[in-house]
Parts: sequence; structure tokens; C-alpha cells
Amino acid sequence: QLHLVESGGGSVQAGGSLRLSCSASGYTYSNYRMGWFRQAPGKEREGVASTYIGGGSTYYADSVMGRFTISQDNAKNTLYLQMNSLKPEDTAMYYCAAKLNFGYNWYQAAGYNYWGQGTQVTVSS
Repeated sequence: QLHLVESGGGSVQAGGSLRLSCSASGYTYSNYRMGWFRQAPGKEREGVASTYIGGGSTYYADSVMGRFTISQDNAKNTLYLQMNSLKPEDTAMYYCAAKLNFGYNWYQAAGYNYWGQGTQVTVSS
């Protein structure tokens, strides 16, 4: 069982920055595709960014391309999401997720086996 815990959310003004962290424990932290998702009230959960543990293909949603950066520190079993130039529409609960299987596209929440509890990001105009 892989256990994921997010942190780093908060409230910022538009144009500001936040860095989210996702600490992993439990099962061997390797061979996973990791993803950051977000869900705003009344909306579906959407993929924000994804990367493969240990390196590999990285993907971003068009809405965050050039503003958000996903990275990892394998020595600390931690995944990050650096969010710059934040906009009010980035306001959502942000989740870290992991999957072992190869089915589904990276942005499809249904393909992920493990989820954190989420961290709230609120961007005011």
C-alpha cells in the first residue's frame, strides 16, 4: 500500500506562487507514474501534470503549461508541483496520485490506484 500526503496549499493573490509537496511512504516508491490532479467545486477532477518516478515522460495540462512544473526528489520520496503565475481559475483542491498500470491516459483519474487527501489552493483576484 502506497501512502501519499500532500502539503503546501494555501491562499495567494493572482500572480503569486505556491509549491505543493507529496510525500510517499509504504510500498517501494518506484515504477509509478505520479500525477497531480485538481478538483474545483462542481467540476470533475482534472489532470494537471504527471511524471514517471526516476525519470521519463512528463505531461502538463494545456491550462498550466509554462506556469506549473512537476519535479521529484527520489531520495526523499517526494513529488513537487511548483505553481507560478497563479490565476483565480487555479483555485481547487489539489491531489497527488500514483498508478502502476499502463491503462488510461496520464490525465485520467480513473487510472490511478493511490490518492492523497488533498491540499486546498485558493487564488484571489
